[in-house]
Amino acid sequence: MLTVEQLMASHKANIETLYGLTAKAFEGVEKIVELNLTASKAALAEASNHTQSILSVKDAQELLALQSGLFQPLAEKAAAYSRHLYDIASGTGADFGKAFEGQATDAQKKFMGLVDNAAKNAPAGSEAAVAVMKSTVAAANNALESVQKAVKQATEVAEANFNAVAATATNATKQAAKKR
Repeated sequence: MLTVEQLMASHKANIETLYGLTAKAFEGVEKIVELNLTASKAALAEASNHTQSILSVKDAQELLALQSGLFQPLAEKAAAYSRHLYDIASGTGADFGKAFEGQATDAQKKFMGLVDNAAKNAPAGSEAAVAVMKSTVAAANNALESVQKAVKQATEVAEANFNAVAATATNATKQAAKKR
């Protein structure tokens, strides 16, 4: 049976975890805002420079060369922005995942302690019910571990796909720029 102290300690730990995750979420938002401000400032400066370059063009051929030279850096910057945004999101998600795994592991241990304690104090003749209960808890733990592994694998596959798409887009833009 849980004591008042154990319940209070558990409640305190849950609140601390909640505040920690809230802080991590705000850190992620701050990083995204900072990224967007930096990207916006850079885009504004580049637009100004590009406008100045266009205004100084003397003929159509120079204009075409200027325009074709614009596409490759633009695609590379878009890919870099997407990569940075993905890194922020996946980093924040990883922090949440670690916290969840830690909490789940702790909860599993505490619950197993309760099950073991209940088994020790169970009346004679209830061994079959205790065995079923332990078996059910073990199956639930295995299912949770399987879900956690599947989420990790899906995250790794998504990151690999993102990297492949970003590399393909950058390479395609470089190839197109070379052909011009």
